[in-house]
Amino acid sequence: MFAKPFKVKSNTTMKGSDRRKLRADVSTLLPALSTENLSELMPPKEELNVVKVYAHKGDSMTIYVHNKNPIMFELERNLYPTVYTLWSFPDLLPVFTTWPQVLEKMAGGADLMLPGVVVPPTGLAEVQKGTLCAVILVGSRAPVAIGVATMSTKEMLASGMKGKGFNILHTYKDQLWAYGDKSAPPVIGPKETEAAPEGEQEEKLVSHDTHIPETQMETLCLAEIAADTPQEGEDIAAEEESTETQDSDISPQEAMDNLLNQCFFHALRFKIKKSDLPLLSSTFLRTYLFSCCPEGQQVDIKKSSYKKLSKFLQVMQQRKILQVKELTKGVESIVEVDWKHPDIRSFVAPIPEPNASTEDMGGEAEQVYQPPEMISLYGISAKMLPLFMESGHRKGDLLTQSDVRSVIISYVKTNELVHPDNKNFVTVNPIICDCLLDKREQNDITILKWEDLVTRCLERMQHSQQVTFPGCSPVIRKGNIEPIDISVAQRSSNKKVTMIKNLELYGLDPLSFASLLQQKVQASATCTALPGAKDKVQVQIQGNQVSHAGKLLLEHFKIPRKYVNGLDLSAKSSKKK
Repeated sequence: MFAKPFKVKSNTTMKGSDRRKLRADVSTLLPALSTENLSELMPPKEELNVVKVYAHKGDSMTIYVHNKNPIMFELERNLYPTVYTLWSFPDLLPVFTTWPQVLEKMAGGADLMLPGVVVPPTGLAEVQKGTLCAVILVGSRAPVAIGVATMSTKEMLASGMKGKGFNILHTYKDQLWAYGDKSAPPVIGPKETEAAPEGEQEEKLVSHDTHIPETQMETLCLAEIAADTPQEGEDIAAEEESTETQDSDISPQEAMDNLLNQCFFHALRFKIKKSDLPLLSSTFLRTYLFSCCPEGQQVDIKKSSYKKLSKFLQVMQQRKILQVKELTKGVESIVEVDWKHPDIRSFVAPIPEPNASTEDMGGEAEQVYQPPEMISLYGISAKMLPLFMESGHRKGDLLTQSDVRSVIISYVKTNELVHPDNKNFVTVNPIICDCLLDKREQNDITILKWEDLVTRCLERMQHSQQVTFPGCSPVIRKGNIEPIDISVAQRSSNKKVTMIKNLELYGLDPLSFASLLQQKVQASATCTALPGAKDKVQVQIQGNQVSHAGKLLLEHFKIPRKYVNGLDLSAKSSKKK
């Protein structure tokens, strides 16, 4: 809603009657606010401003400002609190938790998808569809976003925590937050009712002293600082300096949690196969998880917030990522993994940082994405096997195109099938006839050109793709890999939208791509479930943005042109030459 700057239409001081009406409306919306709380939020003797604005989509909104900070905003006659208000009263709304990395996407205009919601051991808050909710980050009670639930809690759990969970209206670091004093989320201590062992309480107190919310969002802040507007130069410098000074203050426990999660998803995505299950949890830890640890680092679960592997796996089971079975007391086995879970499918192995610092073409944050290497492979079927037996190959072997060509040339020369009168042709023997000619051709064709021979051979073999992401083991996918598809559709009022799908096949996160494209073209972008396909997401952005999307894929992400369809649909220039 506030991902882009809005235009201020008017800014006036509220009258007494309007203040009383607003006070009554806020009391109705947020019944948990006491009379004292309302007086604190809107002091009777202090100035309260009403600011009329137009959002980038043209929506007319009203913002209520006290002491230079927006405290409430009104959209379509509905009132909503801002993060500044929720920082003072953090328990006004039902709370849901997400990861720090998700905040950047929400601030860029994305909604909160259910795979990004952390399910705590105590379970999710009970809400109904349409309930206004607050979003917090792991390790902090300070709300960083507000949104409306798209389904009830029961429906969320029934869906396996898949799909869109909340329509996000406002976030920390968006333009509404920037209209205030741009303060960071405060440190909010645990509720009095939340009892914890002394050791954990002591650990939490130490964690609070290091200002958890700011350090957890360090990476996000750096990325957003680079994209801030020029007029905020002084604030940018101050925030950047603050972030640099806190770099060394990141909690060791938080760092270990991040490393554990990275190695866990790396192992599931690229190391473990279905045939490896069931798998003892101890074997999983030693053989798979530890092997995914980056050079120079070491996973120590005792130093994480989970303390034990069993507790960590239990959390992953609650997120519907895997299923664990206790064989005997203290001995657990991973019996099932949801390979289609969005968290597994969207994981991209981190690329080792170079020793020397590098900058990308645009001078933006360092580019961590590298396109996968894709090699076409050809499988030997039972019908084609006679052509390859002499070279020692078996049914099911996978060969590259050059390997196939070499085998064919060797077969022709070994069997002296080069045509005596014209070396550009090959004589068709019974094996070539059975393998490469259709029944209607077998009585008519006695010779073939070299290229025709190889082409026919490749066409009749089983096609596969070997996809290798940097730093990962190759993955074999049967059939031809689907290209990234860009299409343009007509919507109501003659408006057009551009749709991009199959990004996941190339290791691209649709949410991140949508956010980046949104920043490039300054248009609204969303991610929606792909009709007719499970666990696939397509990006939708307003207008014909084919040229911008194509440029992003080809130049920024270095995707080969042959793997991108629809580039010819770009909008024609209306300028007359």
